[in-house]
Amino acid sequence: MDRLQTLRVWHAMWLVRIDAKIAALQQRQAEAEHGRRNRPQPPEWVVELGIGTGRPPLQVHAGDCYMAGKRRRAVGRDEARRLLADGLRACTHCRPDAQLDIIDLPRRQHPGPIPHAV
Repeated sequence: MDRLQTLRVWHAMWLVRIDAKIAALQQRQAEAEHGRRNRPQPPEWVVELGIGTGRPPLQVHAGDCYMAGKRRRAVGRDEARRLLADGLRACTHCRPDAQLDIIDLPRRQHPGPIPHAV
């Protein structure tokens, strides 16, 4: 084989590699776009849950709030309003009470510091 034939073989091999890489990238982009289109919508409202038996609710968040913890469950608008009206804390970052047009919510009283015996 002379030099020209060798160059043609190398050229053909590189074209095959480049075409395969382009096809793989196009496939990856198509899969990513499919995932973006079919991703489920975040819930409208979530309740952050505590630790332990029964996992008591701690506070209400908007569904896209970055401050909601990992322990949470989705709730509907009516349940979120009911929980807030019953005294559950509203997140101070996403302000679900303002978004739900609830004014003058009763607040749960947090226990103050324990008095020291003198």
